[in-house]
Amino acid sequence: MKIYSETIDSVMKKTSLLMLFILLAGSIWPGFLSSAATVKEAQSEMPEQEAKVNAPDFPEGLQWLNTDRPLSLRQLRGKIVLLDFWTYCCINCMHILPELKKIEHKYKNEVVVIGVHSAKFQTERDTDNIRQAILRYEIEHPVVNDYAMDVWQEYTVRAWPTLMVIDPAGKLLGRIEGEFRSESLDEFISGLIKKYDAQLDRRPLDLKLERQRMPASVLAFPGKVLADERSKQLFIADSNHNRIVVTSLEDNSVKEVIGSGEIGLKDGDFETAQFNHPQGMAFDGHLLYVADTENHALRAIDFDKRTVTTVAGTGKQSREYTTIGGQGREIALNSPWDVVLDGGMLYIAMAGPHQLWKMNPRTGGIVPYAGTGMERRIDGPLNQAALAQPSGITTDGKKLYFADSEVSSIRSADLDPQGKVETIVGEGLFEFGDRDGRGSQVRLQHPLGVVYHEGSLYVADTYNNKIKRVSPAEKTSETFAGAGKGGFADGDARQAMFDEPGGVSIAFGKLYVADTNNHAIRVVDLKSKRVETLQFKNMEKLRPPMRARQFAGEVIELPAQTIEPGDATITLQLELPAGYKLNAQAPSAVAVTTTQKEVAAINGQPSFRNPQFPLSVPVKVAEGQTTVNVEFTVYYCESAKESLCYFKEARVIAPIVVKRGAGAHKIAATYKLTLEAKR
Repeated sequence: MKIYSETIDSVMKKTSLLMLFILLAGSIWPGFLSSAATVKEAQSEMPEQEAKVNAPDFPEGLQWLNTDRPLSLRQLRGKIVLLDFWTYCCINCMHILPELKKIEHKYKNEVVVIGVHSAKFQTERDTDNIRQAILRYEIEHPVVNDYAMDVWQEYTVRAWPTLMVIDPAGKLLGRIEGEFRSESLDEFISGLIKKYDAQLDRRPLDLKLERQRMPASVLAFPGKVLADERSKQLFIADSNHNRIVVTSLEDNSVKEVIGSGEIGLKDGDFETAQFNHPQGMAFDGHLLYVADTENHALRAIDFDKRTVTTVAGTGKQSREYTTIGGQGREIALNSPWDVVLDGGMLYIAMAGPHQLWKMNPRTGGIVPYAGTGMERRIDGPLNQAALAQPSGITTDGKKLYFADSEVSSIRSADLDPQGKVETIVGEGLFEFGDRDGRGSQVRLQHPLGVVYHEGSLYVADTYNNKIKRVSPAEKTSETFAGAGKGGFADGDARQAMFDEPGGVSIAFGKLYVADTNNHAIRVVDLKSKRVETLQFKNMEKLRPPMRARQFAGEVIELPAQTIEPGDATITLQLELPAGYKLNAQAPSAVAVTTTQKEVAAINGQPSFRNPQFPLSVPVKVAEGQTTVNVEFTVYYCESAKESLCYFKEARVIAPIVVKRGAGAHKIAATYKLTLEAKR
């Protein structure tokens, strides 16, 4: 849980830090408040009761996401409303999203969750950036951009995350500050439902989610990359596709796709194993270790046996700070975000408890290595230092270097167990920005990735949309690549544009960047300082298997068409929106089938790769009725940004009546691919 600092914004001068009056909730849930939750109790799981006053409504003019209209508490009378005050950088806020999703799904007709995004970082105030976070975290409830923190002030919020509970009459019932388990909230909500049963409006909200507006990308929010010179391979954490992609560094061809794409914690072969939003990786030439972040686990991919196994973590999030380790499979972890190997030991950037951990893969033993668990920037001995959401880690063989994201700093930890933690550049929790320089004068903004190379650290300065080069010896930082504005553009490094890059790695004089919000891998030549976007070969291997996802396309039924018996032609046409073109490097495809085969039969092949449109398919028809089904799989790119590529699927259903005297011998089936404009 993060306490809001008054130094971040003068708006907080208006905010009362006094808690509202605490009431026991015995009438709803006896024993509900065994103790009053306090700011210090970051793991509080039971709401503090508020005086039953009217919950303040949302100010007009705010921007809303995951809904096609602004919402008001007055419109939501009859619902139990949960306001989730969050900011998308915050690991604690990330942790409660799956807990809220359980409540949303179980009580979808009684409960409405609304995310109130009150930003910490400047970048997080931008609505488009919040939209990307909603997609990345797969949020299914409405979110309002509280960019000026007006709603935050109205509710006297003082920490991320904070959950406010509002009854069906619009009265404020209570709050939870910090993380919680869904089981605790579930019991409280079920008590409210019983109490207010007669007042509940169980009509579901008709929401239009952001994911329904966006095309499916070939990669989905890739979080980390690892380039390995020995094997000449690039490993990509295709995080939101829940898989690991392996490509050749020589010709960019896709070699392996590891993971079914389904969210889960399942060991097995490459095709059936399951991950949950994996991030950082480390390779020993035989095994690829993966920080399986939202499974709170470490996984090992064996390329000889072609298997995935869990080597640490129980699959449950640890909610306790610890200085004592244990055996990997027996100890709960908390959001491992990145890993690095040194001397046969695996070092882990454990974002959740604000610590670095160490694991011996040979014995399975795992222990905290640095950090007390306090979220601060405090240098000193390993076991006394304080870190803040470490999210990237690398080494030069003498020290560990890590991106300490919440204090916007790059720091080091000695590999000597008697050593210490030091800050190289950056200052504190609320000192951030974009400023090159030396030591504490440097300002970064939530860096997530770091890699050591020839005396320098290359840093994914994520919220600044830049790559910085940091000298550990001189304690200096300078901009290496990125114009600083979120977007997409190749070319000269200082003019190129990234969108919240999350991971970096180097091989053969090239810096590989996981350009997370662009769903792309970018390549920076260290000598020429030119940026290009990686063009995959064998891109069809990146299409998620159907078993791992819901059908991603549209289903379009055409009006019935009437034709003569005998030989006929089905003419297939594809229309792309303005500014897009088919991807010449990937095989778009069309497949044609019929239902009543005694009425209609395809002459020749029923499927086509890389078709040229319009496409004519001969068919033999007899009197009767049938349906022609056309499956379109389309790989397409933005014309102006050829490397930003997507895929889409569609089923076009064409009912056919075959009878004499119709006079026609042609059937037309056109799929018009449309994109809904962003609001």
